Amino acid sequence: MLTVTNLTVGYGAITAVDGVSLAVPAGAIVTLIGGNGAGKTTTLRALSGLLRARGGSATFDGAELTGLAPHEIVARGLGHVPEGRMIFANLTVDENLRMGAYLVRDAAQVAATRERVFGLFPRLRERLRQSAGTLSGGEQQMLAIGRALMGGPKFLMLDEPSLGLAPQLVGAIFEQIVAINRSQGLTILLVEQNARLALEVSSYAYVLESGRIVMAGPSTELRNDPRLKSAYLGG
Repeated sequence: MLTVTNLTVGYGAITAVDGVSLAVPAGAIVTLIGGNGAGKTTTLRALSGLLRARGGSATFDGAELTGLAPHEIVARGLGHVPEGRMIFANLTVDENLRMGAYLVRDAAQVAATRERVFGLFPRLRERLRQSAGTLSGGEQQMLAIGRALMGGPKFLMLDEPSLGLAPQLVGAIFEQIVAINRSQGLTILLVEQNARLALEVSSYAYVLESGRIVMAGPSTELRNDPRLKSAYLGG
């Protein structure tokens, strides 16, 4: 569904992503792991049009993404849940969800998607009129995912969904990520600091270091790779 070839992205004189190539098949959960500053977030931001790539290409469902504006990429069916959630703190939960559906013109579709979001995250229905900035960290992450789902994506990029969450909430969020993949058939590209958890829920993984892919393979194999265990899995 998504094919990235020799993607290069930089900030000024610094090359943050250097010739990254990866592929995400339809219906899969694929994870991109690596340390802080490895280029994971930069890769996702380039794929969603928030950063302009210096080189390489990305195709989604056979169509070129490189050079498109962010709203055009969303319209193609690629959603992005950014690192740090980036909700609209001064808007209500309901208003945040409606912002996620700003490209959807079918009111019935918006209403149906909203109900599916509430099915995944019942807490959002309870907090519907509450300002998003007053939600807990876990509730804000639910809202960020729900907002992305409101656009009706076929493909979802998740950037550090466990960041800043209590351990018990991390498990709940990841249960819903797996449920979204299985019940709705959404393809997912996951960037996650918790490498062990990311490898548990994904079918394939890429390891990014200093802007380059240094290792790739089925997640079940990488979980047992001595190099990966030493660097990212605590032994």
